[in-house]
Amino acid sequence: MPFNDKVVIVTGGSRGIGKAIVEAFVQSKAKVYFTYNKNDEAAKALKDSTGAIPVKCSQTDNEGIEKTVDAICQDNKKIDILVNNAGITSDQFLMMMPFEQWEKVINVNLNGAYRWAKAVSRTMMTAQQGAIINVSSIAGLVGTPGQTNYAASKGGLLAFTRSLAAELGAKGIRVNAVVPGFIDTDMTAVMPRQIKRQNLERILLKRFGTPQEVAQIVLFLSSGKASYIVGQAIVVDGGLSSTAI
Repeated sequence: MPFNDKVVIVTGGSRGIGKAIVEAFVQSKAKVYFTYNKNDEAAKALKDSTGAIPVKCSQTDNEGIEKTVDAICQDNKKIDILVNNAGITSDQFLMMMPFEQWEKVINVNLNGAYRWAKAVSRTMMTAQQGAIINVSSIAGLVGTPGQTNYAASKGGLLAFTRSLAAELGAKGIRVNAVVPGFIDTDMTAVMPRQIKRQNLERILLKRFGTPQEVAQIVLFLSSGKASYIVGQAIVVDGGLSSTAI
């Protein structure tokens, strides 16, 4: 799936799934920009290894996001693909969760996707083409105790995907979502061993997925091979959701 001359933005691209997506697009000859929030060292390492262009920009910075998109448009005259990948967790049972903890996750994961999609949609509508891929989570489909904020943000992202697809499809812009399950990243590495074992028992393939497996679905949905796919959510979870009650 060559992406020669395509301009791509990947949010939250310095680590985990985002890093794998950046690497996959670079290997497919795209010009890739990726955002990060704090980890300068990881961003520099990815830039050095791939040639992708890092942009330090918070998901909650309205003005910073608009300026970033404007600068990329000025340099390239277009933006072809946006991957809304950036996200955080802040787990706590609802009865003990302060509003600030709820609000932070919603603001980064869901409101951040809104900010980026709104900023890039203008140039995509002018070009009458583009692809927006939102990275949701199995938590948005299946209940996960202690993650009401995260699940709400990721479930909201699925509804956001369908509605935005309905708005932009006639303009030649395809909006879809990828729904990863348990993926072998820094986020799952800190999970208690007992929780890992319990979830592995529920996964039909009996293993966690890799960031690269998610990245390949993102590339597919961004490519011409998915030219008639819009408003869909592709689940990449090793069969976990098929066993949920």
